[in-house]
Amino acid sequence: MDRGDLQEQLRRATDVQARYADYLLSKPHVVGLGIGMAQRDGLQTPEVALIVMVNEKFPASELTPDDLIPQELDGVRVDVQETGGFTTLDAQ
Repeated sequence: MDRGDLQEQLRRATDVQARYADYLLSKPHVVGLGIGMAQRDGLQTPEVALIVMVNEKFPASELTPDDLIPQELDGVRVDVQETGGFTTLDAQ
């Protein structure tokens, strides 16, 4: 993949992230969003994706249709990655 193609994929993914952020962040277990390389079987792929970070992954069969996260949005791959929860530290 050449640099121009990568830049275009990153731009498209960033646009999709901005467009769907509220929708995705409203879903149960979603703790964050980002842009990065998709993963398959724990290994990084060369595909740019909108990363949806969840505190815990569940099989699709255990989620309601409204709680499912789409695999693609506007032609951009969506990759759900389990990150656990996030905490903030007070700087004092």
